[in-house]
Amino acid sequence: MGKTSRKALVQLGIYIGVVGLVFLILLRIDAGREVHLYTGWIAFVILLIFLGNRLLTKVLDRRIPWLVHGNSRFYWQLGIGLFLSLLIINLSYLILKFTLTQDPPDGAQMIAMNVIGVFLLLPSISMNFGIQFLRNWKDAQLNSEKFQKESIKAELTALKNHLDPHFLFNNLNVLSSLISRDQKQSQEYLEKFAEVYRIILQSSSEELVPLKQELDFVSAYMYLLKIRFEDTIQVEQEINSHDHNSHLPPLTLQMLIENAIKHNVVTELKPLKIAITSKDDFLIVKNNLQEKKIAQGQSSKSGLLNIEKRYAHFSDKKMEITKNANSFIVKVPLIDVSSL
Repeated sequence: MGKTSRKALVQLGIYIGVVGLVFLILLRIDAGREVHLYTGWIAFVILLIFLGNRLLTKVLDRRIPWLVHGNSRFYWQLGIGLFLSLLIINLSYLILKFTLTQDPPDGAQMIAMNVIGVFLLLPSISMNFGIQFLRNWKDAQLNSEKFQKESIKAELTALKNHLDPHFLFNNLNVLSSLISRDQKQSQEYLEKFAEVYRIILQSSSEELVPLKQELDFVSAYMYLLKIRFEDTIQVEQEINSHDHNSHLPPLTLQMLIENAIKHNVVTELKPLKIAITSKDDFLIVKNNLQEKKIAQGQSSKSGLLNIEKRYAHFSDKKMEITKNANSFIVKVPLIDVSSL
């Protein structure tokens, strides 16, 4: 049973209880038959109005949703609800007069009954609509926040999944060439690669990871690079110890290192030197610049754009990129999760 249905049953239970209490009081004071009759009629009319307007709300929720047609929904519900309520009052009054009493309907009585009904029903229906509006608005806000969180999570998952194929195929190619040259080293490479890829799969469910965890991952990842590039890639780290508990999106460092390898010449004569440092709540990755000649339009810079998009969900600080004649520097913010 839904929350709305339970609430309606509670309201109906309160209504029946109040009506029953009124009848008991009337019986104790020995009120006449006419008082009992009109009290029962009033209780029956109120019940019909309650059920009629509840049904009207369900119909209008389907035909004129308040979230889409807020203003027109108010006037439709107010107008139809008032008309329906007065119709119930008048029809039940006529049925009462013709079936349970000997007196004919009284015109003045009907006019007075409709005027009083309008003055009582207008604020009642308006208040009921206001309560509905606030409740639906709150539900819409909660659903919107839930949808937004799910969209962000889906987008982050898509961005992280974008990393895996490129990393996988590069290392499988290295492993394939090792198998034909050195079976022992290929076995060691396979074990280390499985360890690194396991870490990647574990981090895929995390939105942020501690810097210390990312540095441990890079240390394992560097083993694969050493086999792949031997001594042509040199990585140095100088990280402030107090930054180890700061956070960043998983695989950020791996992507920055891959980005440096992708865009620079890496040879024995021209080794690629990468320095990883931290300063002023930023992680800094710097490499010497010896750019490859890449045809125009082939460099999509998807790696850096990927990192930038992921950071946008967690920090107002922007990733900073500096390029000069000798070096390429990327600074990414370190995130304090306690402030999120």
